[in-house]
Amino acid sequence: MDMESLMEQASVLQEKVAAAQEKLGKSRVKGIAKDGACIIDMSGKYDLLDLNIREDVLSLGAKGAAEVIMAAYQDAKSKADDLIDKVMGEATEGVPMPE
Repeated sequence: MDMESLMEQASVLQEKVAAAQEKLGKSRVKGIAKDGACIIDMSGKYDLLDLNIREDVLSLGAKGAAEVIMAAYQDAKSKADDLIDKVMGEATEGVPMPE
């Protein structure tokens, strides 16, 4: 493979990855804990977009509320991780990656 062809492939890959990053920034996932007592909206780039906590969560005390919020965060992060894998996988599909 010649250098010009390699540079062209790199440029195409860079454009696809940039488009994927933009898509992730505009995507939203929801993390839900305790039957909807806490809902976190997060972008595909892990940005916290919204946090909703039902009043009854606050009655659990600081430690209990923190556990519910963390569970919702972990659910949102897991969904964002899956979305990132999917979107970036589509962007780099067919491109040989170094090992």
